[in-house]
Amino acid sequence: MIEEARRALAATKLFNSLPESHLTRLAAFTGLEAVARGKHVFREGDPGDRFYLILEGRIRISRQLPGMGEEALAILEPGDYFGEMALIDGRPRSADALAHESAKLLTLNKRDLDDLLFVDKIVAYDILWAFVRTLSSRLRETDNKLTFLSVSSKFG
Repeated sequence: MIEEARRALAATKLFNSLPESHLTRLAAFTGLEAVARGKHVFREGDPGDRFYLILEGRIRISRQLPGMGEEALAILEPGDYFGEMALIDGRPRSADALAHESAKLLTLNKRDLDDLLFVDKIVAYDILWAFVRTLSSRLRETDNKLTFLSVSSKFG
């Protein structure tokens, strides 16, 4: 299980820059979760206490808009991950995660990660920088989308 988890973590953009030794330490804290098609992994507002990496299946990330229903934000595939913000801030979930088809997920609990980061400062440094790079990249993508929407609304 640890070797499979290490390989899966190494293949993700979030953790692919970590040394093998760090990946092995991180993999030791992971678990597996199976989610049947149509079942929620979590709902918006649930406690944010876990990170998920899709090993098999697809997960739909969406939000419920009052008076409009569900707005799908993304359909995630094997190798994609979600819930990483919860590992940093522990705040409630900002969207729903639903099994678009039956899924097998690698999980990492916030409490376990916090323990690892507290005990090993070198691992903590590398993992936290990986999060900074990922969140910075996502912020840039969001800025680009907002700029596009702003410009297109002026000409539309």
